[in-house]
Amino acid sequence: MKTTKNAYLAKLTEQIQMKSVNVGKNLEGTTPPSVFIGRWSYPKVYAGPMMSSQMGDTYIMDSPESWIGQNKTQDEIINYRMNLVRGKQLIKIDDLENPFVEKLQDISLASKSIDSEATFGRRPTGSMLTEDSMPHGPSAVIEKFDIDAVRWDKQLEKTFYDTDLKAVDAVVNLHNKEVPFSAMQKAFSVGAIGTKNKRRLVPTRWSITACDSTLADEFLKEVRKFERLDTYRVFEFGALNNYYIIILTPTEWQYEWYEAFIKLMKNEELIFSDYETNGGKKEYSRVGGCYYTAKMAVLDYLLKIKKQSGLIILREAYDGYVPLGVFNVRENIKEAMLRPYLEFETLEDCLKYSGTKLRIPINRYVKQGTLLNEMLHTKQTTLDMYFKSG
Repeated sequence: MKTTKNAYLAKLTEQIQMKSVNVGKNLEGTTPPSVFIGRWSYPKVYAGPMMSSQMGDTYIMDSPESWIGQNKTQDEIINYRMNLVRGKQLIKIDDLENPFVEKLQDISLASKSIDSEATFGRRPTGSMLTEDSMPHGPSAVIEKFDIDAVRWDKQLEKTFYDTDLKAVDAVVNLHNKEVPFSAMQKAFSVGAIGTKNKRRLVPTRWSITACDSTLADEFLKEVRKFERLDTYRVFEFGALNNYYIIILTPTEWQYEWYEAFIKLMKNEELIFSDYETNGGKKEYSRVGGCYYTAKMAVLDYLLKIKKQSGLIILREAYDGYVPLGVFNVRENIKEAMLRPYLEFETLEDCLKYSGTKLRIPINRYVKQGTLLNEMLHTKQTTLDMYFKSG
């Protein structure tokens, strides 16, 4: 029986043990500009700050854009996350004038860490590690919450007060002003972006995909106008027990995403994939948010170089890999696109090269997918001419 990616990663995360920070019912410390909004009970949601018992600058704890560039290890990232304590209250998504929600907006729009103080209904316990979100430490319902005066990021502040600006335009504007994706997404999540009557609390997971897909869709409108690349380009990068091969093809826009999980629990080697043709994708991707964030990061690159291309991404996750959230894909691919690329005249040559860098034989990816298979067969090639069976 074939398993889904979600089911596989849910099983994987069940087996991973993480140690959370130990705190009492009263917590005094700092919060990075960090909030978490759950999706259970929607249209009521559990929303609240992510606090640290540490004093001083804790910004790095929820700043995924910094981690790859600063060569943070997986253990360091997990340590940041397990030291964040999640306070929560059950709130209606449209109750934006609630004083607690206003504090969450303050936190999300802040330009630096904020001193904070909380009293919980009980001592926070547990931790969260799921297949689709960044992990975090213990949580509990928050009864009292105070923060020091906050200085907002100037771009986020301007967006907050522009209640006539549509969410799509706000997200694109913030991206163009080089506001970090995570900061933009958190502002979106706490109802600080968009026209006044449409602002709502948005679960963290949904807000990430909403920002990724919004940017990708807007970028693609422009990328379609550009001339196509005239050669194949291969980019690559690896970090946090992942390796990525990104192939740009001299075609109109089309996109196929592959990810392989190799011996993470036993001897399994699983490949999941999804794709879209030039007409785009109507239904939500079966591989989840990774699909959209990867698409966004590469379209951003194509927009900058003013070229159109097709896109094939091959991702492998190796022993020791821990699901850390979609940022892992976004930041790895952004890093890959900053590095020198190799040029090839044919797709076959791209795949031959890629096969020297990946652990699963290329022909297994081809057989799993759709676009890659079609691209090879339309050239009337046979896979056996190029790849040994595996």
